[in-house]
Amino acid sequence: MKFGVLFTSHPHIDLEPYPHRDVHARTTAEILEVDRLGYDTAWIAEHHFSSGYGILPDPFTYIGYLAAQTKQINLGPAVMTLPLYNPIRVVENAGFADILSNGRFILGLGSGYRPYEFEGMGIPFDERRDIQEEALEIVLSALHSRQIKHEGKYFNLDVSGDYEIFPASIQTPHVPLYLAAGTDRSIGVAAHHGCGLMLSTLPAFDKVAIQTEFYRTALDDAPEKWRGNPAYGQIDQARWVYVAESDAKAKEESAAGLVHHIKNFMAKNAAGYLGSVSEKDQGGELDYDELAETTLLHGSPDTVIRRLQQLQEMTGITSLVLHYPPYYGIDNTLKSLRLFAEEVMPAFRIEAAT
Repeated sequence: MKFGVLFTSHPHIDLEPYPHRDVHARTTAEILEVDRLGYDTAWIAEHHFSSGYGILPDPFTYIGYLAAQTKQINLGPAVMTLPLYNPIRVVENAGFADILSNGRFILGLGSGYRPYEFEGMGIPFDERRDIQEEALEIVLSALHSRQIKHEGKYFNLDVSGDYEIFPASIQTPHVPLYLAAGTDRSIGVAAHHGCGLMLSTLPAFDKVAIQTEFYRTALDDAPEKWRGNPAYGQIDQARWVYVAESDAKAKEESAAGLVHHIKNFMAKNAAGYLGSVSEKDQGGELDYDELAETTLLHGSPDTVIRRLQQLQEMTGITSLVLHYPPYYGIDNTLKSLRLFAEEVMPAFRIEAAT
């Protein structure tokens, strides 16, 4: 199994006050630490216009900066909100980011889920999945041929004749391409296009098992031309993770911050979308102990190993993406990341090697 960390550039507003510039230095320090600790991928999340979840308008700019700062870790957006972009620019910048990182770039795409981001960009939120599906076809065709002629509902593009899309990525046939998905429609789109699957932190283990089985079945319909994607058949599962010396210590250090974070994440601005990908009641109370049984990977190293083995057996995930809110404090956050790397990851590296 591989291991990544999802960084949302979400400010702790008490420690990183308005206009929250300090969040970027803290996030960068955490990314440099997970590079040192041997994690496989640093995923960064694009968000606009609100400090309530994250502040990161341009993942490509940040990845270009991180490419020069890091040594071995893969770098990728989780996710680029594809309906907000010209897909040709995404392809160009993916190739450029791969060169700047010496072949360490991974491209994660998604439809987006926060209406105010679309309103700010003048893009119809209710059409986001239609826009994404047209754009995804363009991205895949352009990644393969580096030329394209396309006339559609949302995009009219012509890069042909003496012209082609530069630069060409180091990784072949193209950079690993993932699609974030949670509904049957979006999971089916990911599978049909040969994309790796990125799954949310929100659903409980049993719902994730249904989603992953649906994806693997739908992969049978992927045309041969898309199966060369280096991420084909890969399942990256995001989970809230916190490791401490004991289960009780993990709860003590994380419970209040995590419950606050999830309530904020599931607030009304995202409710229309998230209600279709998670079984959780957005109007109800959240109980840490119940979350620990159904959804989280929190506890001592032994508990987290056991829970992750259970999740892997139920779902067949190929990569775990660690996620956490900013409220634990930098010392506790780095302690958790270190304990996971030193006490949990080796158990799964050994399994993969045997």
